[in-house]
Amino acid sequence: MANDWDASISKREERQKEQIKESVSRRKFLQRTAMLGLAAAVPGSLLTMSAMAEEKKPAEGVKASEGSIVDVPGVRVGQVSDEQALTGCTVVVLEKGSACGVDVRGSAPGTRETDLLNPINSVQEVNAVVLTGGSAYGLDAASGVMRYLEEIGQGYNVGVGVVPIVPAAVIFDLSIGSSKVRPDQQMGYEAAKLASKQPVEQGNVGAGTGATVGKMAGMKRAMKGGLGSASRRLPNGLVVGAIVAVNAVGEVRSPLTGEILAGVRDDDGSLRDSLAWMIDASTPPVPSGTNTTIAVVASNANLNKVQANKIAQMAHNGLAKTINPVHTMSDGDTVFAVATGGVDASVNLVGALSVEVLAEAVVNAILSAKGAGGVPAYQDLHGKK
Repeated sequence: MANDWDASISKREERQKEQIKESVSRRKFLQRTAMLGLAAAVPGSLLTMSAMAEEKKPAEGVKASEGSIVDVPGVRVGQVSDEQALTGCTVVVLEKGSACGVDVRGSAPGTRETDLLNPINSVQEVNAVVLTGGSAYGLDAASGVMRYLEEIGQGYNVGVGVVPIVPAAVIFDLSIGSSKVRPDQQMGYEAAKLASKQPVEQGNVGAGTGATVGKMAGMKRAMKGGLGSASRRLPNGLVVGAIVAVNAVGEVRSPLTGEILAGVRDDDGSLRDSLAWMIDASTPPVPSGTNTTIAVVASNANLNKVQANKIAQMAHNGLAKTINPVHTMSDGDTVFAVATGGVDASVNLVGALSVEVLAEAVVNAILSAKGAGGVPAYQDLHGKK
């Protein structure tokens, strides 16, 4: 009887192993089939590159992607950081104005001028987008950006002058550094004045200066977030880029390997799955509005305001690929999408690429961040990549 029982257990375990193997094989087959099916629709063998990346995952660990949002024609970026107070702002200046859309999915957003981006409203172009720290106080930085743009004559012509259109979104960074120092009009003015086509500095800079992640178990177990950017260029001249300030309550994972790059730190310093903390309920709920990931995706596609709003919706999938959990009651996740024009491209293609570059930008933010304010970074746990 005992032998029969052991044999039965052994057979059941073998069947379970085979089922797991079949599940993995089926998933790989479906992924490859989907990639082959999409290849015909994507120019320049873009998907071939994706397939190669999947087959040749770097054994030495995750590496930062190249490029930044300024690779998109008509886009400049300026940043100012307060490394003592651990806050700052990032300004995306659009040289000739741009169609712009927005999608807010977090439940605790801090934003400015997002209503006018609704397709039913009259303004069709924006002149800049501000990503800033300082919680709601930091929205003041947008007024400084407006002042600079007015000085150089950029804005919506109202007959007696121009009114620069400057949407903005904030992260909550008051729990690190000084809660009494926030981005203001002067900081916004200086950031706009510094805007250039130089490659975007990443990590503890601009809106990412005081960003943190992995706060499901509180700040004492959190890790450093930051600012990241990435871009992709197709043979037909289409360029899609992203810039993001990563300040999520959740953890950040590599979309290629599933590895937790930054998140909740356990007692021994190892990284623990955020969902496990939620299930255990070993810590009190995270206060609403004390987190948020904010981003801008940009392209030189010929898109209108309606299409830009759709791109912003699709781009949120880039956050979902890298941040878990995302769009929570404690986050104010907001994505803007701008299109400077010049190249004909479908909404589907631009949206799909926006997902990829935003995911890459999120990873870049974590890999580039440095420990600050007593909060360690990815580099502290793994060494600089």
